[in-house]
Amino acid sequence: MSMQSQIEQKIQDGLTPAHLEVLNESHMHNVPPGSESHFKAVIVSDAFDGLSLVRRHQTVNGILAVELRDHIHAFTMQTLTPAEWTARNGATMDSPQCHGGSAAEKAS
Repeated sequence: MSMQSQIEQKIQDGLTPAHLEVLNESHMHNVPPGSESHFKAVIVSDAFDGLSLVRRHQTVNGILAVELRDHIHAFTMQTLTPAEWTARNGATMDSPQCHGGSAAEKAS
């Protein structure tokens, strides 16, 4: 099972989200082709209702504890309730640019 599929399955099982997007953004970073080390997740779940942003992230971090510890280098997430998702019309933030530089930039 790919790391992306594993992340999706664990979040599905743990939060039963109304909407879930897990994007492998490894290609945007200085990693070998085919890497699964940098991810972005958009998670919309009733489970976040009444929770602070910190508590929402702690919940997801707990669900993905092994993956975050052993396999994932970078993980960004947006955690929303269905009402917040609707109010945003499904809009999400863009991922930040990689500040690690590419191999080509380092060579010059």
